[in-house]
Amino acid sequence: MDLPFLETERLILRPLRVEDASAAFVWLSDERVTKFMPYQTYTDIEDVRKWIDSLSREDNYNFGFVFKENNLLIGSGDIGYSSRTKAWEFGYNIRYDYWNRGLTTEAAKCMMKFAFDSFGARDFSSNHAVDNPASGKVMEKCGLVFREYGHYSKFDGSRTFKASFYQGHLEELL
Repeated sequence: MDLPFLETERLILRPLRVEDASAAFVWLSDERVTKFMPYQTYTDIEDVRKWIDSLSREDNYNFGFVFKENNLLIGSGDIGYSSRTKAWEFGYNIRYDYWNRGLTTEAAKCMMKFAFDSFGARDFSSNHAVDNPASGKVMEKCGLVFREYGHYSKFDGSRTFKASFYQGHLEELL
């Protein structure tokens, strides 16, 4: 399936392109943004290009978040079905200078609606580090509820986080 362009009040969600590497490097290289992410902080823009190039080979649907007001790529997120949780899992990250504006919630809801409309998705899940409660607020605003505590680790195993896991069954999307 070709990834569509999606639109919210303030954002356009679209496929990421290798040409987006410089814009993505802004948040991928910022420790404030990557602190609780499973990937390490990027230090080389060439690694960002390789990451973006690899997205077309994943099972998840990956979107770049473009702020309409200035046409700036400010973040990214993905959504995909997990046989482990039997739900559509989603994640996100956004540039630090765009935090606390409700944009992440807007983008997450849009990705959920995409899965709802395209695949009939009704069950959703996500998780966040306990020390990152703002991400939990995004999940709650998306209609998910706290399910349990657990853990997740950086991909390289360098750090493990205590985590809050959220899930929700939604017949209608907000």
